[in-house]
Order: sequence, then C-alpha cells, then structure tokens
Amino acid sequence: MLSECYSGQKIAIIMDGAGWHRSKGLKTPENTDIFLLPPYSPELNPVERFCGHLKKNVLHNRLFESLEEIENSLQTFLDGLQNNTIAQLCKNNYLVI
Repeated sequence: MLSECYSGQKIAIIMDGAGWHRSKGLKTPENTDIFLLPPYSPELNPVERFCGHLKKNVLHNRLFESLEEIENSLQTFLDGLQNNTIAQLCKNNYLVI
C-alpha cells in the first residue's frame, strides 16, 4: 500500500472527477490527502497529455489486425520511452512543490 511505503511522509493524490474516484465509501490513510480536479478540465490532468502522445505516436491512423498486435505496439512504445519524456508530458505548474 502506498501509504505504508511512505509512512513517514505526506502523500497528495490528484484525481479527475470520475464517479469511482468520489465514492463515499473511500477510506484514506491519515498521511494521504486526495484532491479532485475541477470538472471538464482535462488540461490539468497529466495523464490526458500522456494518452494524447500515445494515441498520436502509436494508435493514430492505424489498422491493427489483432489485439496482440496492438499490445505489442504499445509495449514497444512504452519500452522505448525515456523518463524525461514522461516527465515533460506530465509536467504541470501546479504539480511543482
């Protein structure tokens, strides 16, 4: 569990407004705070930019013959990603502490 791995630190989790992120039954550990992004704000969600990059470079304008071919293309793309590419795609001013 994330909170156990970082038990001596404060954790901030930023989530979009998906229904399963807003469950009333969600229990968070004491060292964890959850912040929900405003509705209709994909530009604030770092995952949206990463997914856009993935679609543009792997899925866009391609016809795959099988699910296995899609999986292999995605795996090859992900294996070739550099940490700095991911950091640049997901960088956002509000994430800097």
